[in-house]
Amino acid sequence: METIIICAFIAALIPYLAKLPLAFAMNKESKYDNKHPREQQTRLTGFGARTLAAHQNSFESLIVFSVAIAVVLATENTSQTIQILAIIYVLARIGYCLMYYFNQSTMRSLIWFISFICPLAMIWLSLP
Repeated sequence: METIIICAFIAALIPYLAKLPLAFAMNKESKYDNKHPREQQTRLTGFGARTLAAHQNSFESLIVFSVAIAVVLATENTSQTIQILAIIYVLARIGYCLMYYFNQSTMRSLIWFISFICPLAMIWLSLP
């Protein structure tokens, strides 16, 4: 169960860590506008736009993984397979952000698919 909780903790941090390159891009674009950050984000292009997309998608993905974690813990199914899926999810999400930053769209899409399947498999494997 410890592995599952550590993966949940790391997954919860990923969207906020993904904000760091976004803040860098915003600051580079024209000093970080803390009064109107969303408006400033709409003007980002290239690397900045990709960092915004990675940041937003990290929150979207976290929702599905959170449901999987809740199901796994509720059913007390923390098998080795589920732990491996949780680890793969976390690694895939980190890789996903990196692929976005480096503009590797095909690899990014493949990694996104892996990170989408892992929590679904965790839920499926928790069925009695």
